[in-house]
Amino acid sequence: MHADQIMSAIFLVAVLALILPGFLSTNSKLKQFLTNLSIWTIIVIIIVVIIYWVAK
Repeated sequence: MHADQIMSAIFLVAVLALILPGFLSTNSKLKQFLTNLSIWTIIVIIIVVIIYWVAK
């Protein structure tokens, strides 16, 4: 693993740690929680793919 990939992973975890408390408090209903979780999953996948393409 290269240093760039490690730094990107650290930044992703840091953003997740900042967003997670607010995300959980605003998603009290299960349907809303799953919808928002799927949106965030898609966003993270897009970011990882872009980082992969740039690092190539």
